[in-house]
Amino acid sequence: MSAIEQTIIRVATIIINELKLEDVTPETFNPDLDLVDEVGIDSMDLATIALSIRDEFAIRIDEDDYPKLTTVRIIAEYIGDKLKEK
Repeated sequence: MSAIEQTIIRVATIIINELKLEDVTPETFNPDLDLVDEVGIDSMDLATIALSIRDEFAIRIDEDDYPKLTTVRIIAEYIGDKLKEK
């Protein structure tokens, strides 16, 4: 499993746990679903998820970047970029 695939699974796990989603697993969570339009995440949910991701990956997420973080795949790529900056 590639690093990006591992990150996608970790991000999906965070989202499933934070939103208490049922009937979905990290492996079956579509990483290209739009989290706002298709999953129904609001700005408060996104802020909570961003904090969990920050803690899990020890990265800084700028609030200005929140609107860009629309899918699990985009979030995983963002995390990868932030980890490379370290």
